[in-house]
Amino acid sequence: MIYDVLIIGAGVSGALIAREISRLDLKIAILEKSNDVAMGASKANSGIVHGGFDALPGTVKAKMNVRGTALMPEVCRELAVPFKNNGSLVLAFSDEDRQMLEELRGRAEANGVKGVSIIGPDEVRELEPNVSGDVVAALRCDSSGIVCPYELTIAATENARSNGAELFRNSPVTGISFDAEDNGGAFTVVTPDRSFKARLVINAAGCFAGEVAGMIGDDSLTITPRRGEYYLLDKSAGTLVSRTIFQCPNKYGKGVLVTPSVDGNLLIGPNNYAVEDGDDVATTPEGLDFVATLGAKSVPKASVRDCITSFSGNRAHEEGNDFVIAPSKVNKYFINVAGIESPGLSSAPAIAEYVAAMAAETLGAAKKTGFDPVRPEPFRFRHATDEQRAEAIAKDPAYGRIICRCENVTEGEIIDAIRAPGGALDVDGVKRRTRAGMGRCQGGFCGSKVVELLAREAGVEMNEITKFGGGSKLLYEETKRGEG
Repeated sequence: MIYDVLIIGAGVSGALIAREISRLDLKIAILEKSNDVAMGASKANSGIVHGGFDALPGTVKAKMNVRGTALMPEVCRELAVPFKNNGSLVLAFSDEDRQMLEELRGRAEANGVKGVSIIGPDEVRELEPNVSGDVVAALRCDSSGIVCPYELTIAATENARSNGAELFRNSPVTGISFDAEDNGGAFTVVTPDRSFKARLVINAAGCFAGEVAGMIGDDSLTITPRRGEYYLLDKSAGTLVSRTIFQCPNKYGKGVLVTPSVDGNLLIGPNNYAVEDGDDVATTPEGLDFVATLGAKSVPKASVRDCITSFSGNRAHEEGNDFVIAPSKVNKYFINVAGIESPGLSSAPAIAEYVAAMAAETLGAAKKTGFDPVRPEPFRFRHATDEQRAEAIAKDPAYGRIICRCENVTEGEIIDAIRAPGGALDVDGVKRRTRAGMGRCQGGFCGSKVVELLAREAGVEMNEITKFGGGSKLLYEETKRGEG
């Protein structure tokens, strides 16, 4: 069988591209090297939908950022993903910083971003009373927002699957060849377990996009993974600020920010430094100390004593300092979607729109009938009214059995997450889809029950269940068994 389109990488860009291409009358496959989608940068970033004032005018980043931010509210509405237009402030602590604010305002104007202004310290503290008293000015942007990056990726994948796309997990690409005589031209994409044929390949492999492009002899991409470390604070700190609080950007990016999450926590980070391995997401004492110090500079009351977890993620930085979204010069049927670092999340809906149009033109594809852009909204006990809870429990008592008490997640919700199109296969997959294990205890009480439900649904022994795939087994063997 030959697929029309094969997408390598199920991060937020790959997932939204798959969803957008599933509008077309094409047969689509998504290959993901990990046990789940959103396992790269899409599970570990700031969750910011940037207004578009930072990207240099004329760049692909600027174009995609502004368009993507405009599309994001409707995309999230269709996919039943929480989105908040909370706005942002870029703080200035010196005259030099103030000059940077003027430059950012100029970029905003050039990029066509509305609702951007420079405000004085009194207005800053009126808007955000907990920011530092050392602030001398701030750039206010009303168009920016926040979203959950992995929930957006999961929802887009589910919608693409519901519209006919196929998902193959645990499928790292080990080789690619092209035969111009094979059915008018086709790629063979090899993974450890099988090979796939496709007329068009989209390389959305994140930190590994350069390696994937190299498999067809395309050496145009130079990708450097750049690690960013974060603190996630408890919900008790989630209302310290209502907007995303930036510091002035530097040559390494947008700097350390303090922001609420859509789920009510507070996030501090990231730093930014190069690493050799795109899968290396360790945290370091030195890196986290840096993040804590810079976060406190903006919001002194943001104390890491409220930390419930820390984590890191890697950005895919391309040497040209811009997104690369174009057919390869080696083969026009191989499209690179590379260097998608910040503002990649903000840009993802626009990237998907752009790449889908490119695929349609290249393959001469037409829109299909019956495409449904809506992903049904999952039942969430913690957000439901008493009447909605009663109705759900009447249909299935599992919606009345609380598994995660920190986040009020029920057994029914976990089962739904496992059974969904492209559903959870491991404990972290359940965590990202339902928030079971994301509270103060970090799964200390609910984790064993989640393992039990995963095993039951998969029809396997509990010691086959992993935390995040691969060798991350949580249980190895029984130590005792009750009689009978």
